[in-house]
Amino acid sequence: MRPSPAPGTLLVIMLGAAIGCGDASPPKAGARTSPSESSPPPKPKVWEPKPIVAPPRDTVADTLPAAGDSAPPKPHPRGPRPFVLSPADSAKWPVAGPKPLPGALLPEHRIVAYYGNPRSTRMGILGQVRPDSMLPRLEQVAMRWALADPGRKVMPALHLIATVAQGTPGQGKKYRLRMGDSVINSVASWVEERGWIVFLDIQTGQSTVEDELAPLLPFLQRPYVHLALDPEFAMKGGGIPGRKIGTLDAAEVNHAIEVLGKLVTEYRLPPKVLIVHRFTRKMLTNTDSIRLDPRVQVVIQMDGFGAPYHKQDAYRFWISPYPVEFTGFKLFYKNDREAKARAPGYVPSCDRVTFELVGCGDDGLMTPEQVITSLYPVPLYVQYQ
Repeated sequence: MRPSPAPGTLLVIMLGAAIGCGDASPPKAGARTSPSESSPPPKPKVWEPKPIVAPPRDTVADTLPAAGDSAPPKPHPRGPRPFVLSPADSAKWPVAGPKPLPGALLPEHRIVAYYGNPRSTRMGILGQVRPDSMLPRLEQVAMRWALADPGRKVMPALHLIATVAQGTPGQGKKYRLRMGDSVINSVASWVEERGWIVFLDIQTGQSTVEDELAPLLPFLQRPYVHLALDPEFAMKGGGIPGRKIGTLDAAEVNHAIEVLGKLVTEYRLPPKVLIVHRFTRKMLTNTDSIRLDPRVQVVIQMDGFGAPYHKQDAYRFWISPYPVEFTGFKLFYKNDREAKARAPGYVPSCDRVTFELVGCGDDGLMTPEQVITSLYPVPLYVQYQ
């Protein structure tokens, strides 16, 4: 559990084969051979990206639920306010970073991700909904983002918490639990066959980025696997994850960038994307020392929940003034909408399917249009928990 915030402050995210063989002898004449003996092994499957692209306007009606989608959202009574940014902060964007390499996702794409862990219903939608329902839902949400910003492709993603912070020391006394290969391979298979991507998120607990990154390297050699770091659960000075907010420094982010960059070069991969969560200033220190590398695209994501105007303010406090390269924004199906949806007599202004996907614009969950028009720089990574 995260410590209770002080009154008036932004509510923030909770939550963190070996085969023995002897001497081989040639088969006898007439003997049946196995496929492996008579033919070369099949070539490995080549992953191909398949982003979501907005269709021509006359076919939009065939791509979305029937009712309510084309109508502009009603304004939230205390919803997103007109965007205002100081000239000093606006002058920092866009960042004069390295030119994108071939195959880079950003800024040509916007990444829209579902977050969580399939072994927990408390961490996010990735574990709350069965894959046969969740994946089509994610595709619908990605299409809504494509329609809101037709000039940009949308790459759907699953954001898996692969190293989960724990409230107890555990076997390694590091206050973290690593997911087994079977969990990561299962989630990876869901995106691989669709041409989407997956993020492996590290909550270090009392371990380190270096130690927790090492077992994930075989997965990161795949072209569709990317990385995320969550400073909230990085207990570098000791302490129990969830009882206080942790922190990471630019040096640890730079280590991850260096490792990812070497993988890109060694295995001839498209550039990697690195997500770093943030909702306070101290969560990520010395951001101006983060070294940009064209092989690794860095996204600092505003990771907090609350009313739209609270989320806007947090973005302005902790993201806009501290440019790194790209930005991200998080939306919470439950926390962002809970108060409004429970209000007596509240009836969504759109159809049920749309409400379950991304809301209606009057329920506390910001719509794609609201995010795009009320935040600067406009986030290129959007995550749903």
